[in-house]
Amino acid sequence: MRLLKQLVVVAVVALAGSQLVQLADWNTPLTLILGLATAALALLAYAWVVRRTEHRAPAEVAVNNGALGRGVLIGLGMFVAVIANIALLGYYRVDDWGSFPGAVALFGFMAAAAVTEELIFRGVLFRIVEERLGTWWSLGLTSTLFGLMHLFNPHATLWGAVAIAVEAGAMLGAAYAATRNLWLPIGLHFGWNFAEGGLFGTDVSGTDAPNGLLHGVLSGPTALSGGEFGPEASLYTLLAGVILTVLFMRLARRRGHLIPRRTKTATLAQ
Repeated sequence: MRLLKQLVVVAVVALAGSQLVQLADWNTPLTLILGLATAALALLAYAWVVRRTEHRAPAEVAVNNGALGRGVLIGLGMFVAVIANIALLGYYRVDDWGSFPGAVALFGFMAAAAVTEELIFRGVLFRIVEERLGTWWSLGLTSTLFGLMHLFNPHATLWGAVAIAVEAGAMLGAAYAATRNLWLPIGLHFGWNFAEGGLFGTDVSGTDAPNGLLHGVLSGPTALSGGEFGPEASLYTLLAGVILTVLFMRLARRRGHLIPRRTKTATLAQ
């Protein structure tokens, strides 16, 4: 019931905010304001429902600008590394400048997406499932769900969903496991998405959106460029995500943050 209550509260805010952002139809000031408002309200809703259902202060969303900033830098750096490799093969080029208003609108849109998705998948699902099944099982389950969610996106493919599950779902879950703080995965999620659409002008998980600062064009084999789904379906992104997942999980192990699966005996004893 605790999982259900938290999930419903955050999902209602996320869904309402998503509908309002869509109604804004990429109007720059409206999309920016509504996106940032959705992110803020989702954080407040999460903090409120955790206090009500767990009778504790939600330390995982306590203000931590350092973790947020590090996450954004990691996300930006990861995308720059991926797009540079694709460009070196001649499969990404910049045709022209894009749209500054489009980049601003994408900033608000990506802020809402990063915050709401991390609260739902890492803050609620990963954290609570982990208490019963342990870190590794929770990582596998929530990563799979995260990938399946992207099957509903435009231009979605089974490969794209598998790639998202491994390179994003697992990586973001591992980032939370390593820090026990949601700001790092939120920043990482936002940094990647905004670099992808807002800076380099590529598709984000198949979603059609206005151009960012650059008008970027992908070509070549889908396995390397990502095709219509965007760079998230590229093998370069998969490799980068796996490397970061391994690093974060090693850090989680070193810090003693890995939780074992609860046995039946332990459950009955409690």
